Amino acid sequence: MKQLCILFIGLFLFFGGLPVLAKDMRLDHQGLEAKKQALIDEAQAEKQTAESEAKAQAEKIRSDEKKLSNAIAELKASIKSLKKENKALEGRIETLRSEEETLTKALEKSHAVNQELSAFVKSHAKELEGILIQSHQSAVRPERQAFLAPIIQQNKFFSMDDLGIMSERLFEEIDLSGQVQVVSGTMVDRQGMEQTAKILILGNFTGIYVLDDEVGFLLYSDQSSRFFALSKLPSARLSENIRAYLDGNSDTVYMDITKGGAIRQLTHELNLLEQIPKGGKLIWPILAILGLAVLIFLERVLFFMIRQTRAETLMTKVREKIAANDWEGLKAVLQARKSKLIPKVLLTAVEFRDRTRQDMENALQEAILGEIPRIERFMSTLGMLAAIAPLLGLLGTVTGMINTFHVITHYGTSDPRLMAGGISEALVTTMLGLSVAIPIMLGHTLLSRRVETLIQKMEEKSVAFVNLVFKSRNECAGIINGRSDDG
Repeated sequence: MKQLCILFIGLFLFFGGLPVLAKDMRLDHQGLEAKKQALIDEAQAEKQTAESEAKAQAEKIRSDEKKLSNAIAELKASIKSLKKENKALEGRIETLRSEEETLTKALEKSHAVNQELSAFVKSHAKELEGILIQSHQSAVRPERQAFLAPIIQQNKFFSMDDLGIMSERLFEEIDLSGQVQVVSGTMVDRQGMEQTAKILILGNFTGIYVLDDEVGFLLYSDQSSRFFALSKLPSARLSENIRAYLDGNSDTVYMDITKGGAIRQLTHELNLLEQIPKGGKLIWPILAILGLAVLIFLERVLFFMIRQTRAETLMTKVREKIAANDWEGLKAVLQARKSKLIPKVLLTAVEFRDRTRQDMENALQEAILGEIPRIERFMSTLGMLAAIAPLLGLLGTVTGMINTFHVITHYGTSDPRLMAGGISEALVTTMLGLSVAIPIMLGHTLLSRRVETLIQKMEEKSVAFVNLVFKSRNECAGIINGRSDDG
């Protein structure tokens, strides 16, 4: 019992002193933690100070490196510029040396040039004489080149005054060749009589005269230095243009830049009406084909204009009538446009509105097929005419060449005029056949495209009409079913 009491007392003392011991240990631990935290804070502060110093040092190094790089680049650019200037100076030196050599050689040749000067002036005097003789200006300024004869014939040694006159005449010719002038001058008319007329000179290219009520082109003859009227007067369109230009009502006028070459072709040019009779008998079937094709084209154009309708406007009205379930109103709208193709086709489907979709589509397809022959009427005929016209032209070519060979067989080839008739017939029929076939083919293509477009539009609007009808029917059926369900 005594031992047990001693044990209890010992335990009490042990457990009673334990809190005091624990409290001392906590105080020691807290002191250590505070010292540790202080050391950590000091280390972090030193670390931040070191990093700041390192960053500043790095910035300074980069700045110094950039300055060094800029300095090096400036030095390189300066060196490059100096090298370029040096090279330019070397090139300039070489150029000056070359110029010095050239001037030296020119000085050496100057003596030879003086010896050749006389021949040079004579040669250019001949060229200037040719220029002045061939110029249109000599027709109204005769004897401009008379002063050149002594120089060319070397009857006298030329002087500086002669060279000055040559230069003046040349520059005068250059100025006049670029001018448009209206002068009063002498010309030879179409009857071979000399007349004084109002003459329009367009540089050195074209001459035009106005004599009383007659306007025409002039041909210049360098043999006599005179203007001759063209034997054939220009067309009314050209004459009106010339008169308007002379009166100041137009800024443009026709000019022959070939100095008469193109104008001479006017005397040989035949218009279409003058060429047609030279084609022989086969031109009349070709012209008949042209007339028939024109009638067919006009008939087709008139047909499409009459049958044309505003499809979108019509479908808007149809859509409104179907949405309102106004079938009588729809029928009246289509009946009022019965002469048009699309309303006529859609009108046939109104009676099938209570039938199946296939029945309505079949009715519309049948109506479209019924209208296609009217739409494609005469199209095959027009295509056939387009094919026949060039064949007739080819036939005329063959017959014309046969006639030409017959002439060669009997008379030989000594006189080409004997063969001109057959060759003309051959070429004119071919030309006329192609001239007729090309517009016919163009018209046939345009009409064919119109036919295809119209048929496609009829089919499109038919499908749209069927869709509208069955959409309306389904909506009505849905409303009826809904009311039945409510009831």
